[in-house]
Amino acid sequence: MKDFSGKLAVVTGGGSGMGRELARLLAAEGCNIAMCDVSVENMTETTALCADHKRAGVRVTAHECDVSVEGDVLAFRDAVAREHGTDHINLLFNNAGIGGAGSFLLDDRGDWDRTFNICWGGVYHCTRAFMPLLVRSAEGHIVNTSSVNGFWACLGPSTAQTAYCAAKFAVKGFSEALVVDLRLNAPHVKVSVAMPGHVGTYLVTNSGRLMGKADPLEMSAADVATTRRRMSQQGQAAEEMTDAEIREAAHQRAVDFIADAPLSAKEAAEIILEGVRAERWRILVGDDAVLLDRMVRADPEGAYEESFIDPIKEAGELQMLLQYKPRVS
Repeated sequence: MKDFSGKLAVVTGGGSGMGRELARLLAAEGCNIAMCDVSVENMTETTALCADHKRAGVRVTAHECDVSVEGDVLAFRDAVAREHGTDHINLLFNNAGIGGAGSFLLDDRGDWDRTFNICWGGVYHCTRAFMPLLVRSAEGHIVNTSSVNGFWACLGPSTAQTAYCAAKFAVKGFSEALVVDLRLNAPHVKVSVAMPGHVGTYLVTNSGRLMGKADPLEMSAADVATTRRRMSQQGQAAEEMTDAEIREAAHQRAVDFIADAPLSAKEAAEIILEGVRAERWRILVGDDAVLLDRMVRADPEGAYEESFIDPIKEAGELQMLLQYKPRVS
């Protein structure tokens, strides 16, 4: 699919981050957009941004939808068909995702399930719902957003990330399986799995909101205790910090996640669309993703040892991605 003009793209998580930038870039190329998100306010902003750049005649619609709920997704699909007056779509970007519940042992099961059900369940529900519309098109393409955590299941050897990683591994495996399934049964529909590294989005902030967590500066005593434990595991002298300092550190992390990102959401979206045009089924997004992919492939047995990240931590790279701080002796 070299040309997006006149096509119809469905974008989940279109209210912010890479979803927003995908919508903007596609609209600018003449592609019609149907986006969904849990935040109507964020989608309103995305729609306005698309209006500033879209070509004449392009239609952009926004739909409130929780992709972890199959009923919501089916209603979204029906609304897309109705509002765009179509029985097919050309592009499906399964982009919606959150992060949370890193520890399977210690974190709340509800948070764990919520993370997994959005990051994996959303991909499953949307692909299942929209597949007939993709098959009816003359050419179609699915892009499933996994992560570097779809091939490396942690945020460094000092930070567990079980729910997110389990979901992103599932997304990657599902996408790879679809390569063969589509080739055999619907060869005009392609699939890609996008695996971003550290991209400057509001993932940290939005995830907290979706989990019902307070702003970091207003964290409860229980959340402060959890954050202190995690910081200690990451090698920070958190036991010596006051509760106020813990709250400030958590707030600053959310700010730094965007400010220190080596790749912007727009740049990530551009890489993904380039991969679609080239019909690459595997799209590594960012130099950090390329580096980690190479390292894990070279030493899969050692990927979760402290020594694995020595070359990059000593160089001062990937600090936000790894959430790693030198241990205090």
